[in-house]
Amino acid sequence: MQLVAKLDDYGKPAWIAVMIVSFIIFWPIGLAILLYLIWSGRMAFWKDAGRDLAGQARRHGCGLYRSFRQPPSTGNRAFDEYRAEALRRLEDEQKEFTDFLDRLRKARDKTEFDQFMAERGGTQSASAGEAPEPKPAV
Repeated sequence: MQLVAKLDDYGKPAWIAVMIVSFIIFWPIGLAILLYLIWSGRMAFWKDAGRDLAGQARRHGCGLYRSFRQPPSTGNRAFDEYRAEALRRLEDEQKEFTDFLDRLRKARDKTEFDQFMAERGGTQSASAGEAPEPKPAV
């Protein structure tokens, strides 16, 4: 216990140094020291920092507490209405664009499939004695 009191006199840098050296020498000892530091509260800053970050996240609407559908109010009602309308319009445009891309992909797939079937039909008719038409260079 004299070692613990001595390290407490030197402060957090001493505990961190002992923990790092312990990890280098034999990692289970380093892990045990880390768990002891967390359990005993010797690194109280870590607890306060975590609590403070969670509070800041709630206050500022960040992370899990933020909703993309309802951004936090700016206090200017006209701007909030304009922003909501702009976001709704952008979401509609995004939906229309993804629908357009889906239709474009389906049309391309259908064209490729029709071309494949025409080529396949041409090779079957060629085996029956007909000359196949030359393929256009792509």
